[in-house]
Amino acid sequence: MASAGTPSERRLAEISAVGVMAIWAGNFIVVKASIPILTPVGFAFLRFLVAGLVLLALCRWWEGSIGIPRRDLWRIALLGFVGFGAYQMLWTTALSSTSVGNSALLIAATPIFTMLISAAIGTDRLGRTRAIGACISFGGVAIVAATHGASLDRAALGDVLTIGAAICWAIYVSFGAAVLRRHSPLRTSAWAILAGTALLVPAAAWEMAHADLAAVGPAQVAAVAYSALLAGALGNVVVFRGIKMLGPTRITNLQFLPPALAIVMAAIVLGEPILPTQIVGGVVIVLGVVIARHDWGTRPVVGAT
Repeated sequence: MASAGTPSERRLAEISAVGVMAIWAGNFIVVKASIPILTPVGFAFLRFLVAGLVLLALCRWWEGSIGIPRRDLWRIALLGFVGFGAYQMLWTTALSSTSVGNSALLIAATPIFTMLISAAIGTDRLGRTRAIGACISFGGVAIVAATHGASLDRAALGDVLTIGAAICWAIYVSFGAAVLRRHSPLRTSAWAILAGTALLVPAAAWEMAHADLAAVGPAQVAAVAYSALLAGALGNVVVFRGIKMLGPTRITNLQFLPPALAIVMAAIVLGEPILPTQIVGGVVIVLGVVIARHDWGTRPVVGAT
Protein backbone atom coordinates (compact mmCIF):
# COMPACT_ATOMS: atom_id res chain seq x y z
CA MET A 1 0.00 0.00 0.00
CA ALA A 2 1.26 3.45 -0.85
CA SER A 3 2.11 5.83 1.96
CA ALA A 4 0.87 9.37 2.27
CA GLY A 5 2.86 12.12 0.66
CA THR A 6 2.38 15.50 -0.91
CA PRO A 7 1.50 15.59 -4.61
CA SER A 8 4.92 17.02 -5.43
CA GLU A 9 6.66 14.26 -3.46
CA ARG A 10 4.66 11.57 -5.22
CA ARG A 11 5.30 13.17 -8.60
CA LEU A 12 9.04 13.31 -7.87
CA ALA A 13 9.01 9.67 -6.76
CA GLU A 14 7.37 8.60 -10.03
CA ILE A 15 9.70 10.71 -12.19
CA SER A 16 12.69 9.30 -10.29
CA ALA A 17 11.45 5.73 -10.82
CA VAL A 18 11.11 6.36 -14.57
CA GLY A 19 14.66 7.72 -14.52
CA VAL A 20 15.86 4.52 -12.88
CA MET A 21 14.22 2.48 -15.64
CA ALA A 22 16.26 4.47 -18.15
CA ILE A 23 19.40 3.89 -16.07
CA TRP A 24 18.69 0.15 -15.98
CA ALA A 25 18.21 0.15 -19.74
CA GLY A 26 21.53 1.95 -20.15
CA ASN A 27 23.17 -0.65 -17.92
CA PHE A 28 22.75 -3.27 -20.66
CA ILE A 29 24.79 -1.01 -22.96
CA VAL A 30 27.43 -0.23 -20.33
CA VAL A 31 27.96 -3.89 -19.43
CA LYS A 32 28.01 -5.01 -23.07
CA ALA A 33 30.68 -2.42 -23.92
CA SER A 34 32.84 -3.13 -20.87
CA ILE A 35 33.02 -6.91 -20.56
CA PRO A 36 35.43 -7.42 -23.49
CA ILE A 37 38.10 -5.76 -21.33
CA LEU A 38 37.02 -6.35 -17.72
CA THR A 39 35.59 -9.83 -18.54
CA PRO A 40 31.97 -10.80 -17.80
CA VAL A 41 32.32 -12.18 -14.27
CA GLY A 42 35.12 -9.75 -13.43
CA PHE A 43 32.87 -6.81 -14.24
CA ALA A 44 30.00 -8.30 -12.22
CA PHE A 45 32.29 -8.83 -9.23
CA LEU A 46 33.61 -5.26 -9.25
CA ARG A 47 30.14 -3.83 -9.78
CA PHE A 48 28.45 -5.69 -6.95
CA LEU A 49 31.34 -5.36 -4.52
CA VAL A 50 31.01 -1.59 -4.79
CA ALA A 51 27.19 -1.63 -4.83
CA GLY A 52 26.97 -3.98 -1.83
CA LEU A 53 29.34 -1.92 0.29
CA VAL A 54 27.54 1.32 -0.61
CA LEU A 55 24.15 -0.18 0.25
CA LEU A 56 25.53 -1.49 3.54
CA ALA A 57 26.84 1.98 4.38
CA LEU A 58 23.47 3.52 3.48
CA CYS A 59 21.73 0.96 5.68
CA ARG A 60 23.99 1.86 8.61
CA TRP A 61 23.30 5.55 8.04
CA TRP A 62 19.52 5.37 7.59
CA GLU A 63 18.58 2.47 9.84
CA GLY A 64 21.27 2.73 12.49
CA SER A 65 22.47 -0.88 12.18
CA ILE A 66 23.31 -3.50 9.60
CA GLY A 67 22.87 -6.74 11.51
CA ILE A 68 20.79 -9.73 10.41
CA PRO A 69 19.68 -12.46 12.87
CA ARG A 70 21.69 -15.64 12.42
CA ARG A 71 18.58 -17.65 11.55
CA ASP A 72 18.03 -15.43 8.52
CA LEU A 73 21.61 -14.66 7.60
CA TRP A 74 22.33 -18.04 6.04
CA ARG A 75 19.03 -17.92 4.14
CA ILE A 76 19.81 -14.47 2.73
CA ALA A 77 23.32 -15.71 1.83
CA LEU A 78 21.87 -18.65 -0.12
CA LEU A 79 19.41 -16.34 -1.85
CA GLY A 80 22.29 -14.01 -2.71
CA PHE A 81 24.29 -16.88 -4.18
CA VAL A 82 21.43 -17.59 -6.59
CA GLY A 83 19.92 -14.15 -7.15
CA PHE A 84 23.14 -12.19 -7.52
CA GLY A 85 26.00 -14.70 -7.83
CA ALA A 86 24.65 -17.30 -10.26
CA TYR A 87 22.42 -14.73 -11.95
CA GLN A 88 25.28 -12.38 -12.74
CA MET A 89 27.61 -15.15 -13.91
CA LEU A 90 24.97 -16.32 -16.37
CA TRP A 91 23.72 -12.89 -17.47
CA THR A 92 27.06 -11.19 -18.08
CA THR A 93 28.53 -14.26 -19.75
CA ALA A 94 25.46 -14.46 -21.98
CA LEU A 95 25.65 -10.76 -22.83
CA SER A 96 29.13 -11.27 -24.23
CA SER A 97 27.65 -13.42 -27.00
CA THR A 98 24.03 -12.36 -27.50
CA SER A 99 22.60 -8.95 -28.37
CA VAL A 100 21.45 -6.32 -25.90
CA GLY A 101 17.96 -6.50 -27.42
CA ASN A 102 17.60 -10.24 -26.93
CA SER A 103 19.04 -10.05 -23.42
CA ALA A 104 16.67 -7.30 -22.32
CA LEU A 105 13.61 -8.99 -23.82
CA LEU A 106 14.35 -12.41 -22.35
CA ILE A 107 14.95 -10.91 -18.91
CA ALA A 108 11.52 -9.28 -19.25
CA ALA A 109 9.99 -12.78 -18.99
CA THR A 110 11.23 -13.10 -15.39
CA PRO A 111 7.76 -12.51 -13.83
CA ILE A 112 6.48 -15.60 -15.65
CA PHE A 113 9.24 -17.79 -14.22
CA THR A 114 8.54 -16.27 -10.79
CA MET A 115 4.86 -17.15 -11.09
CA LEU A 116 5.57 -20.75 -12.13
CA ILE A 117 8.17 -21.36 -9.41
CA SER A 118 5.93 -19.81 -6.75
CA ALA A 119 3.12 -22.12 -7.84
CA ALA A 120 5.43 -25.13 -7.82
CA ILE A 121 6.57 -24.52 -4.23
CA GLY A 122 3.06 -23.75 -3.01
CA THR A 123 3.40 -20.06 -2.22
CA ASP A 124 1.03 -19.09 -5.03
CA ARG A 125 -1.55 -20.78 -7.20
CA LEU A 126 -1.58 -21.28 -10.96
CA GLY A 127 -5.00 -20.68 -12.46
CA ARG A 128 -6.17 -20.91 -16.05
CA THR A 129 -5.58 -17.24 -16.85
CA ARG A 130 -2.05 -17.32 -15.50
CA ALA A 131 -1.26 -20.51 -17.38
CA ILE A 132 -2.50 -18.92 -20.61
CA GLY A 133 -0.36 -15.86 -19.95
CA ALA A 134 2.68 -18.06 -19.31
CA CYS A 135 2.18 -19.93 -22.57
CA ILE A 136 1.85 -16.66 -24.48
CA SER A 137 5.03 -15.27 -22.91
CA PHE A 138 6.96 -18.43 -23.72
CA GLY A 139 5.77 -18.05 -27.28
CA GLY A 140 7.34 -14.59 -27.24
CA VAL A 141 10.56 -16.03 -25.84
CA ALA A 142 10.64 -18.52 -28.72
CA ILE A 143 10.14 -15.71 -31.24
CA VAL A 144 13.01 -13.70 -29.75
CA ALA A 145 15.24 -16.79 -29.73
CA ALA A 146 14.34 -17.39 -33.38
CA THR A 147 16.50 -14.36 -34.16
CA HIS A 148 19.42 -16.80 -34.39
CA GLY A 149 17.66 -19.36 -36.53
CA ALA A 150 17.63 -23.07 -35.79
CA SER A 151 21.37 -23.47 -35.16
CA LEU A 152 22.75 -23.61 -31.62
CA ASP A 153 25.58 -21.15 -32.19
CA ARG A 154 27.31 -18.89 -29.67
CA ALA A 155 24.58 -16.25 -29.84
CA ALA A 156 21.83 -18.83 -29.33
CA LEU A 157 23.72 -20.25 -26.35
CA GLY A 158 23.79 -16.71 -24.97
CA ASP A 159 20.00 -16.63 -25.12
CA VAL A 160 19.82 -19.94 -23.26
CA LEU A 161 22.12 -18.61 -20.52
CA THR A 162 20.00 -15.45 -20.29
CA ILE A 163 16.91 -17.55 -19.68
CA GLY A 164 18.87 -19.38 -17.00
CA ALA A 165 19.68 -16.01 -15.41
CA ALA A 166 16.00 -15.04 -15.43
CA ILE A 167 15.17 -18.32 -13.68
CA CYS A 168 17.81 -17.58 -11.01
CA TRP A 169 16.21 -14.23 -10.27
CA ALA A 170 12.77 -15.86 -10.15
CA ILE A 171 14.10 -18.35 -7.59
CA TYR A 172 15.46 -15.44 -5.53
CA VAL A 173 12.08 -13.70 -5.52
CA SER A 174 9.99 -16.85 -4.98
CA PHE A 175 11.98 -18.49 -2.20
CA GLY A 176 13.03 -15.22 -0.61
CA ALA A 177 9.58 -13.66 -0.21
CA ALA A 178 9.12 -14.73 3.41
CA VAL A 179 12.59 -13.91 4.73
CA LEU A 180 12.83 -10.68 2.73
CA ARG A 181 9.62 -9.42 4.35
CA ARG A 182 11.17 -9.71 7.82
CA HIS A 183 13.80 -7.06 7.11
CA SER A 184 14.03 -3.84 5.15
CA PRO A 185 14.66 -4.12 1.38
CA LEU A 186 17.85 -2.06 1.81
CA ARG A 187 19.27 -4.36 4.48
CA THR A 188 18.42 -7.62 2.73
CA SER A 189 19.62 -6.34 -0.66
CA ALA A 190 22.96 -5.25 0.79
CA TRP A 191 23.67 -8.61 2.40
CA ALA A 192 22.32 -10.65 -0.51
CA ILE A 193 24.46 -8.68 -2.97
CA LEU A 194 27.60 -9.15 -0.88
CA ALA A 195 26.89 -12.89 -0.54
CA GLY A 196 26.48 -13.15 -4.31
CA THR A 197 29.70 -11.18 -4.77
CA ALA A 198 31.55 -13.73 -2.64
CA LEU A 199 30.35 -16.49 -4.96
CA LEU A 200 31.78 -14.58 -7.93
CA VAL A 201 35.33 -14.38 -6.50
CA PRO A 202 36.82 -17.62 -7.94
CA ALA A 203 35.47 -17.15 -11.48
CA ALA A 204 36.25 -13.43 -11.45
CA ALA A 205 39.81 -14.05 -10.29
CA TRP A 206 40.35 -16.67 -12.99
CA GLU A 207 38.95 -14.47 -15.75
CA MET A 208 40.81 -11.35 -14.72
CA ALA A 209 44.07 -13.28 -14.37
CA HIS A 210 43.84 -14.00 -18.10
CA ALA A 211 42.63 -10.53 -19.08
CA ASP A 212 44.66 -7.62 -20.43
CA LEU A 213 44.11 -5.30 -17.48
CA ALA A 214 46.57 -2.84 -18.96
CA ALA A 215 43.75 -1.90 -21.32
CA VAL A 216 41.58 -0.73 -18.42
CA GLY A 217 41.09 3.02 -18.59
CA PRO A 218 38.75 5.81 -17.50
CA ALA A 219 35.92 4.39 -19.63
CA GLN A 220 35.94 1.07 -17.76
CA VAL A 221 36.21 2.80 -14.37
CA ALA A 222 33.24 5.00 -15.30
CA ALA A 223 31.32 1.93 -16.44
CA VAL A 224 31.81 0.16 -13.10
CA ALA A 225 30.79 3.34 -11.27
CA TYR A 226 27.66 3.71 -13.42
CA SER A 227 26.67 0.09 -13.03
CA ALA A 228 27.42 -0.08 -9.30
CA LEU A 229 26.36 3.33 -8.02
CA LEU A 230 23.58 4.34 -10.42
CA ALA A 231 22.07 1.06 -11.66
CA GLY A 232 22.86 -0.85 -8.46
CA ALA A 233 22.81 1.28 -5.32
CA LEU A 234 20.85 4.38 -6.36
CA GLY A 235 18.46 2.39 -8.54
CA ASN A 236 17.40 0.11 -5.69
CA VAL A 237 17.02 2.96 -3.19
CA VAL A 238 14.88 5.05 -5.57
CA VAL A 239 12.66 2.13 -6.57
CA PHE A 240 12.13 1.03 -2.97
CA ARG A 241 11.15 4.61 -2.10
CA GLY A 242 8.81 4.65 -5.10
CA ILE A 243 7.12 1.46 -3.91
CA LYS A 244 6.66 3.03 -0.48
CA MET A 245 5.27 6.30 -1.87
CA LEU A 246 3.21 5.03 -4.81
CA GLY A 247 2.59 1.36 -4.08
CA PRO A 248 3.99 -1.67 -5.90
CA THR A 249 1.52 -1.67 -8.79
CA ARG A 250 2.57 1.64 -10.35
CA ILE A 251 6.27 0.87 -9.96
CA THR A 252 5.93 -2.67 -11.30
CA ASN A 253 4.11 -1.38 -14.36
CA LEU A 254 7.23 0.61 -15.25
CA GLN A 255 9.40 -2.51 -15.57
CA PHE A 256 8.44 -2.87 -19.23
CA LEU A 257 10.34 0.34 -20.07
CA PRO A 258 13.93 -1.00 -19.75
CA PRO A 259 13.69 -3.63 -22.55
CA ALA A 260 12.23 -1.15 -25.05
CA LEU A 261 14.68 1.58 -24.07
CA ALA A 262 17.62 -0.86 -24.14
CA ILE A 263 16.81 -1.91 -27.72
CA VAL A 264 16.70 1.73 -28.87
CA MET A 265 19.88 2.62 -26.96
CA ALA A 266 21.72 -0.40 -28.38
CA ALA A 267 20.75 0.66 -31.90
CA ILE A 268 22.03 4.19 -31.32
CA VAL A 269 25.16 3.50 -29.28
CA LEU A 270 26.26 0.02 -30.40
CA GLY A 271 24.73 -0.06 -33.87
CA GLU A 272 22.71 -3.19 -33.12
CA PRO A 273 19.87 -3.68 -35.61
CA ILE A 274 16.31 -3.69 -34.33
CA LEU A 275 14.93 -6.95 -35.71
CA PRO A 276 11.28 -7.78 -36.47
CA THR A 277 11.53 -10.90 -34.29
CA GLN A 278 12.57 -8.72 -31.35
CA ILE A 279 9.64 -6.36 -31.81
CA VAL A 280 7.06 -9.12 -32.23
CA GLY A 281 8.59 -11.33 -29.54
CA GLY A 282 8.82 -8.43 -27.08
CA VAL A 283 5.17 -7.51 -27.58
CA VAL A 284 4.12 -11.14 -27.09
CA ILE A 285 6.22 -11.49 -23.91
CA VAL A 286 4.73 -8.35 -22.41
CA LEU A 287 1.21 -9.42 -23.42
CA GLY A 288 1.69 -12.76 -21.69
CA VAL A 289 2.99 -11.12 -18.51
CA VAL A 290 0.07 -8.68 -18.44
CA ILE A 291 -2.45 -11.51 -18.87
CA ALA A 292 -0.73 -13.67 -16.24
CA ARG A 293 -0.83 -10.80 -13.77
CA HIS A 294 -4.61 -10.60 -13.93
CA ASP A 295 -5.81 -11.18 -10.36
CA TRP A 296 -2.25 -12.23 -9.44
CA GLY A 297 -1.03 -9.15 -7.65
CA THR A 298 2.33 -7.53 -8.29
CA ARG A 299 5.86 -8.57 -7.47
CA PRO A 300 8.33 -5.87 -8.40
CA VAL A 301 11.39 -7.22 -10.13
CA VAL A 302 13.88 -4.90 -8.47
CA GLY A 303 17.55 -4.75 -9.28
CA ALA A 304 17.45 -7.56 -11.81
CA THR A 305 20.24 -6.13 -13.91
